[in-house]
This record gives sequence, C-alpha cells and structure tokens, in this order.
Amino acid sequence: MFGQEKPVIALLHIRALPGDPLYEGDLEDVAAQAGQDLRALQDGGVDGVLFSNEFSMPYQQKTDIAAVSAMAYIIGRLKKEIKLPFGVDVITDGASAIDLAAATGAQFVRGIFTGAYVGDCGIFNTYVSEVLRRKKALGLDKLRMLYFLNCESDAYMAHREWEHVAKSVIFNCAPDVLCISGPGAGEPVSSEWIRKIKASAGKVPVFANTGCNASNVVEKLEAADGCCVGTTFKKDGVFANPVDKNRVLEFMEQVHKYREKENQ
Repeated sequence: MFGQEKPVIALLHIRALPGDPLYEGDLEDVAAQAGQDLRALQDGGVDGVLFSNEFSMPYQQKTDIAAVSAMAYIIGRLKKEIKLPFGVDVITDGASAIDLAAATGAQFVRGIFTGAYVGDCGIFNTYVSEVLRRKKALGLDKLRMLYFLNCESDAYMAHREWEHVAKSVIFNCAPDVLCISGPGAGEPVSSEWIRKIKASAGKVPVFANTGCNASNVVEKLEAADGCCVGTTFKKDGVFANPVDKNRVLEFMEQVHKYREKENQ
C-alpha cells in the first residue's frame, strides 16, 4: 500500500468540529487548516496520511454525527489533493471510523477496536464484534485495520500481559497492524516493548504509535515495522500547532538515511 517496508504514516489532526467543546464556529477555516497541513505533510515526503478528529476532546464512545459528517466533508473537499494512501481515525469510536472510511474511500483505518478501558472520561467498551460485522456489511473487505494494542491514556481493565493480549487479538480479530502507544500523544513507546510484542505477533506488523521524532526514529524503525507520527511534525513540536513542513523534512531525512543503509 505505502511502497515502503517500514512506512511513516503522518497524522493530520483535524481541528475541533461542530458539536465539539473547542469548536470555534467556522468549518471553512477548519477545512482550510486541514488543507495546509495536508500539503505540508505530502511535500515533506511522508508515506501515508491519517485524518483524525484529534481536537474533538473529550472523545465520545459514539461520536456526534455532526462531527463525523464534518470530517467527511473536509476529506471530500481535499480528495483531489490527496496524493498518498490515506486513512481515517474517529477516536474511541471504531464503528464511525468504518462508516467514514466507506464514505470517503479511505484505504485504512486506525482505532481502539478491542478491549475495555477506564480513564478520565469513564468506562468504555469497544464492541469489536459489531465493528467487524459493520465492515463486512459495507463490503470493505480491502480496508486495512490498524489496531491500537493499548490506549494512550486509559487503563486496560483486564489484568493480562500485553504479549498475551496481542496473541488473543490476532487470533480473534485478525488485525492488519498492531499499534503500540506511549502514555500520551507525543510520548515515546520503548523499543524493548515493541520487540516483545513483535515476538508475540508473528507475521502481523507492529507499529510505533506515538513519540517518534527525528532523533529517535531510526531506533524505533529498527524495532518496529512502521510508525504513526503526529506531534513531532507540528510547529515547535507542540500538539496544538499546525504542521511545519521543515520538521517533516527533517524527520524524513533521517528515515531516508535509514532506508538507504538498510538497502545497501
């Protein structure tokens, strides 16, 4: 899909949407910012783009239809500009991510599809059986699914070793990728932990899901099969800022050096 053995998937954090507490009332401005970020990411040389409602905080287990519709509108507005494989992530709402993928033609989705968690927003269940049946009903057999193995900030309610969780998720749910997260957005996940999960995952790729930056991306790609990158691409590396193309270029320069070395 991405043309690389270890792809770099860039997150495009869509600003707050209608119905979100942080929404500022101008959807055209949100769409314009998404377009600027898309161009910066693509010009910076990433391998894929993941559209995410990252500013819809606090996240909902069932996302407002207004917000999901607005995501579809924005992606539709940008469709002619999208030059790379793209995916969608409706945070903590796997079913809406599947619907959004069907509406926009996304080639992959990322999400918290398995497990039950407890955290700042209460208790939530993922209902993966319903999500996968929805995917089947919509005829999305070619849609690739990137599963969070662990949630960034919430606690898994079943006390099990993560290596065992990885094996059971693979057996029961057939993920295309497992994504391993640190404790929050922009927080690195240890390379040792990635290797442990890879040892349990067999042929299923394992991605570093948070905390990759220009100084550690080579180390993470040596351990993982790819990475999802968001915060480090922002101006000054600050989550709330827009994408900075120069930071994308700096990051991808390290990735290209790693790939050249691996191909020698």
